[in-house]
Amino acid sequence: MMSMINKSTIPNRTIQRALMLGCVLLLPVLSGCTAILSPIDTIPAERLPPQFLAEPQADKVPIDVSRLRQPKPAYYQMDKGDVLGVFIEGVLGTVDEAPPVVMPEQGSDLPPAIGFPVPVREDGTISLPLVKPIPVRGLNIQQVEQLVSRTYRDGEKPLLTDDARIIVTLMRERTYRVFVVRQDNSTSFFNPQFGGGGQGGGQGAVSNRSDFSSRGFVLQMPAYKNDVLNALSQSGGMPGVNAESEIRVLRGDRVSQANRDREINEFYRSHSAEEFPYSVLPAVSDESNVLKIPTRLNPGEQPQIRTEDIILKDGDILYVDSRETDFYYTGGLLRGGEFLIPRDYDLDVIGAMSVAGNSIGTGNQIGQFGSGVQGVPPTELIVLRRLPGKQQVAIRIDVNRAINNPRSRILVMAGDTLILRFKPQEELVNFGIGAFFTYGISALFRGR
Repeated sequence: MMSMINKSTIPNRTIQRALMLGCVLLLPVLSGCTAILSPIDTIPAERLPPQFLAEPQADKVPIDVSRLRQPKPAYYQMDKGDVLGVFIEGVLGTVDEAPPVVMPEQGSDLPPAIGFPVPVREDGTISLPLVKPIPVRGLNIQQVEQLVSRTYRDGEKPLLTDDARIIVTLMRERTYRVFVVRQDNSTSFFNPQFGGGGQGGGQGAVSNRSDFSSRGFVLQMPAYKNDVLNALSQSGGMPGVNAESEIRVLRGDRVSQANRDREINEFYRSHSAEEFPYSVLPAVSDESNVLKIPTRLNPGEQPQIRTEDIILKDGDILYVDSRETDFYYTGGLLRGGEFLIPRDYDLDVIGAMSVAGNSIGTGNQIGQFGSGVQGVPPTELIVLRRLPGKQQVAIRIDVNRAINNPRSRILVMAGDTLILRFKPQEELVNFGIGAFFTYGISALFRGR
């Protein structure tokens, strides 16, 4: 009978060991289960709304560059700023002299011009001796020559006979003054401070933070070559992975500086200091003046741009912005640090854990015990994702499930914080394994 057994008959050493076993088994429940004692309201990755997911970038393809070039017309059409070479025998040039020949400027693909320079004026006309101004806007060079010939030879009192020579050529094309500001080709290096000595992902990305230093170009672009493709070609080429996936064009002929100043002041008045951008233009949502041209698209997607969108005019400013250097952060059982998000491929949470130095599928020396005994690895990953308005969403990911289920391997976004921790049952198992290899189950029940 148990009630008849005297407590003094039980060895004190046995009682002590039984109490030790009870404490070992009770300790995880009381203090070891961090998931219970430190609860985080989470959403399973499989149930995460689409608006909280990162948009894949690696699948996007560069835009067809031919869409950034304006089509070349069959004939060059005159407009203000063009300079014609005109020779009119007996009017502009004497009968006994050969017409002057003017070689084209360096870099021009025009043939040598013949005659004296005659500019096309602001109203689209040219001024020649003895006649009224002749409108030439929209005409090609052959049509201008025919019009000049009729002006001098037709009418009741012709100024020239039919045998007088009239020659009209294009001496200099009109040009457009365009400004190009590029932040994408700044020289940078990879700083091992971030990502643990070259493990930050995306080597060649801008180190530390993007400094937004820019290179500026002032281009004099000839007519029919004043497009986005030519501007990019003359200022360093097409944007690479260090650039944003769009080009912005600020239309100089539609800019009201007073309105822009008012909008900029309103932006800084209504936003907090940490929201201030590095450059002023992104802060102004002046959609009527700013044209955005995508440079990378989803496969099969067609850019919604018109021919007039890629033509640059006087005073236009073309911006190629640098992508911000994006980081994610790690904590919990992951090696704490700040790691670069690569720009040339998508990084999911499993890859981010590997970048942070955690061996997927093993304990990575987390929960290891004596004699090389390996405990159960942690498999609960919490991703803290920032939302507008200083809010956040906590995303729960089962690492084992994510290995087999791509839906669970969500892409990492800039500012994410990855926290790896044990599930409650994993902590219980690890404490049990620790107790077994520390004390020995047989020793707990061995009495003397």
